[in-house]
Amino acid sequence: MVARIVLLLLLFFSVVSWAMILQKLGMFGRIRRKSDEFLRIFRATRGVANPQALVAVASPFANVYAAGYRELQSQIGGIASNPHPPKLKSLQAVTVNMQLASAEEVRRVEKGMSWLATTGAVSPFIGLFGTVWGIIDAFSGLGSAGAASLRAVAPGIAEALVTTAAGLFAAIPAVIFYNHFLQNIRDLAQRLDTFALEVTSLIEKAVN
Repeated sequence: MVARIVLLLLLFFSVVSWAMILQKLGMFGRIRRKSDEFLRIFRATRGVANPQALVAVASPFANVYAAGYRELQSQIGGIASNPHPPKLKSLQAVTVNMQLASAEEVRRVEKGMSWLATTGAVSPFIGLFGTVWGIIDAFSGLGSAGAASLRAVAPGIAEALVTTAAGLFAAIPAVIFYNHFLQNIRDLAQRLDTFALEVTSLIEKAVN
């Protein structure tokens, strides 16, 4: 019974982890496509344009740019239609708003990562618990039989091996994809910070 409970628990961890892995793979694929589309249109546009005029498809870069543009509008209004825009009150405020939006986008894509980390860290120990219990059961069977026979120890040893393998089966993919997604998140965060600096430079040129 204990071995069955351990196997069911490991199965639950594995199923949820694979669902999270597939969801993250699709999400990062969409982010990559939408971000490339937005950056291509943004860099082909001269000056500081309205975010809605750039691309209708949302992406982390579009959200960061929209946050900076809203702060810019709140300070000086629409600069695209004004040939002599007023002086920008605080360029730092625009940058901070984009940085806050960037941090929010990173937090959004980080959701679910803790589950993969937990699965990778806990599953081997759950499997180890099943292994220990299997060994205890094996020795218990050996003591009840009163002789060192294969019939007495085989069930406990088999349960121990199965739970160990199940723990590794749940943990290894979680660790691999956790590290892969973590690198994607770091790359996205770095690209968003660089993009915020790029937008800040364009705004500074546009208002001066």
